[in-house]
Amino acid sequence: MMNSQENTPKEVMLDDEMQKTTSSAEVENTNETPAEPKTYKSKAEILERLKEIVGNEENPTKEELDNLKTTFYKIHITERDTKQKAYLEAGGDPEKYVMVPDEDEEIFKAQMSVIKERRAKLFLEQEAEKQDNLQKKIDIIERIKAMITSPDEANKSYQEFKELQMKWKEIRTVPADKANELWRNYQLYVEQYYDLLNLNREAREYDFKKNLEIKRHLCDAAEKLAEEPDVISAFHQLQELHQQYRETGPVSKELREETWNRFKAASTVINKKHQQHFEDLRTKEEDNLEKKTKLCEQLEEIVKAENNGEGDWDKHTKEIIGLQAEWKKIGFAPQKMNVKIFERFRASCDEFFGNKAEHFKEVKLHFNENTEKKQNLIEQAESLKDSTDWKATTDKFIALQKDWKTIGPVPKKLGDELWTKFLSACNKFFEARNAANAGTRNEEHSNLSKKKDIISELKTLAEEVSDNVQDKVQKLVEEYNNIGHVPYKEKDTLYKEYHDILDKLYKDLHISIAKRRIDNFRNNLRNVAKNGEDAIDNERGRLMRRYESLKQEIITYENNLGFLSVSSKKGNSLIDEMNHKVQKLKDDVELIKQKIKAIDAENFNK
Repeated sequence: MMNSQENTPKEVMLDDEMQKTTSSAEVENTNETPAEPKTYKSKAEILERLKEIVGNEENPTKEELDNLKTTFYKIHITERDTKQKAYLEAGGDPEKYVMVPDEDEEIFKAQMSVIKERRAKLFLEQEAEKQDNLQKKIDIIERIKAMITSPDEANKSYQEFKELQMKWKEIRTVPADKANELWRNYQLYVEQYYDLLNLNREAREYDFKKNLEIKRHLCDAAEKLAEEPDVISAFHQLQELHQQYRETGPVSKELREETWNRFKAASTVINKKHQQHFEDLRTKEEDNLEKKTKLCEQLEEIVKAENNGEGDWDKHTKEIIGLQAEWKKIGFAPQKMNVKIFERFRASCDEFFGNKAEHFKEVKLHFNENTEKKQNLIEQAESLKDSTDWKATTDKFIALQKDWKTIGPVPKKLGDELWTKFLSACNKFFEARNAANAGTRNEEHSNLSKKKDIISELKTLAEEVSDNVQDKVQKLVEEYNNIGHVPYKEKDTLYKEYHDILDKLYKDLHISIAKRRIDNFRNNLRNVAKNGEDAIDNERGRLMRRYESLKQEIITYENNLGFLSVSSKKGNSLIDEMNHKVQKLKDDVELIKQKIKAIDAENFNK
């Protein structure tokens, strides 16, 4: 008998390398290789896929089931949060909100339960079958061992040997931890059998030739897999080719290593592509995790930010909705972090919208209190509107108007309605009081004539171009404001005519005088610059102080305007005068800003 080590084929000697690509082929349908997760857009699509799996009695991969579960609950939680958000934004009480049971979730759980039970049962059946197959293959190996006791025994049992080879090919999966050892033993004794077999040279060469043809065909198929665009499919097809290669008998010794190296080289190409595919997938998932982490950080900053009024709440709400839209565009993160990063993002969203709901709950409470207070003032005003006790009732109405201004805001639509009712009651009383004081008509007509004369003078000034026009206008305005009431029917027409010409004057004065002043300032600035940079800087500092002073003065005027009553013509005149003063101050502020810009431009050009 020849030494078994010398007659061991190269395929067996290279088995450690072969194990890297063939071990998974020994365990069919284990589904351990992760596949590209499919994207589902709705719970209905997910339920349809589960029903298809159950109905067709499929055995899905664990990765597919995890993807179905993760996607279902992501959509489910988003829908739940959307309903809760809509409820809270509609003014609902967070403490009374109740989650409604979802029929889709119950169907999902039922279908998943059926699939899990079926998978568990199938797993046990497969394990039992693998153990049975293991024993069958061990029996075949033992029988072949018995055949190689002598060359004569090998010759006699050739037909049985071929039958044992056929049976070996028909037996499929065995436990993965036994597969390689089993294969090595099988190959060892098959090669020893062939070495002992005393067949005629023609028959032996025929077997080698036939096996070579099969293995070259398998090499062709393995090399062609490099063109397969679906990397996962190519990898699974390669496992099947390895199974067939292992079940094919030996070739002549001089071709064994060459044939195996060719097959192994083709396998290496597919294995590298398979490995690279999942490395790329992991890289993409890590990139997605980084993007989602940044969104979480942005969201957490928004949640920490202070919200001063409804404008801030609306601004931050839009920003968060924008972040949620970006989140949906990003794919999955690594599986071990995917749920955690989503929970972090959702927790911040829940915190913000919970705080928002609580804030507007308090705002609504204050709105209700303010509404009740204003309705009470309206009732008092309506009870006084028909009174003829002019002096006492006037004081009461003025007091009511002051109280009205101290009450906080109410919803805008309701606020306009309440104000109209209150103003209507006030106007009815004051119009009746004015009608009762008809004895003052002669004075009012005289006042009407005086005010018309002033308006005429203002119109004349509008045509003049001189440096002291503004002083003349101011003097006429003071005279106009010191004149008493005019007839009630004339007041609106007079009011419009007076303010039209006044607005025109202020507008023209602002444009012409402001332009002259800034041009003169630029010219003078060059002379100031001759005194050195400190002179310009000192001038800029003086302007900045004046700028801040005027801003405070404007704020003071605007605050005082809020406390003035507009129930009488005198009140209107005073308010208009203050408004014009405020506008003049704002014009001065704008002029100072232009001067500061001129200084900055001068410094820059240096």
